[in-house]
Amino acid sequence: MKTFLFVMRQAPYQGVMLQEMLDVILITAAFDQPVSVLFLDDGVFQLKKHQQPDASGLKNTLAIFDALELYGVDELYVEVESLLERGLQATDLALPLKTVHRKEIAQLSRQFERVC
Repeated sequence: MKTFLFVMRQAPYQGVMLQEMLDVILITAAFDQPVSVLFLDDGVFQLKKHQQPDASGLKNTLAIFDALELYGVDELYVEVESLLERGLQATDLALPLKTVHRKEIAQLSRQFERVC
């Protein structure tokens, strides 16, 4: 069994990349592989509360993030500096996440066999 850390850097609703990454995360977790997710850069916007993508005809991916816990994906991290640089706080996000500082990212990454 390998441990996986998936890094989400892209803003939501900019093509199919987010949906494809979520599919890979769910498939990996479905095969009982330990999966964690780290949100960096514009990826922090993926979990921002009160999104309304339906108004633009886009699929609401926030609902998929809600399902992560059902697949055993409960180690979610967010970089503090990414939040601050975008005027956000952890309380602005729809899910509870563990906060990590930029200087701790390399150490966090080393805890996993695969970083995707």
